[in-house]
Amino acid sequence: MFSRFVPFARTLEVSAHCDLPCGVYDPAQARIEAESVKACITKANASDDADFKARALAIKEERSDLVKHHLWVLWTDYFKPPHFEKYPQLNELFNTATKLAGAGGTKGSWDEAVADDLLSKIDEIAEIFWETKKAA
Repeated sequence: MFSRFVPFARTLEVSAHCDLPCGVYDPAQARIEAESVKACITKANASDDADFKARALAIKEERSDLVKHHLWVLWTDYFKPPHFEKYPQLNELFNTATKLAGAGGTKGSWDEAVADDLLSKIDEIAEIFWETKKAA
């Protein structure tokens, strides 16, 4: 029935830099989780309590997954082709950061330097993110 009306429908072209209105994306979410990961590593490394270390491990792995989740949302939902053209390092930054939060990074390591590297990459992503927000 609606197919009869299609020739008469007006089209309106719209454009947006993200899927939802501004303000719903923020790299701070990934940073908060990464700070939790680093805190778990620091506290577990300072403890001799096996039960505490086991709890820290579970939290560290969960928070590492959340870091990846928040980064993936930014990577796939917020950043668009014009961003990747203007910031050609962006794909590599996200790839490196998500790997730093994965099994080869904070999820599988007790090394504080790995957590610091992750936080540094998130800060680089955040810098680009906020530059794109100024341009919007």
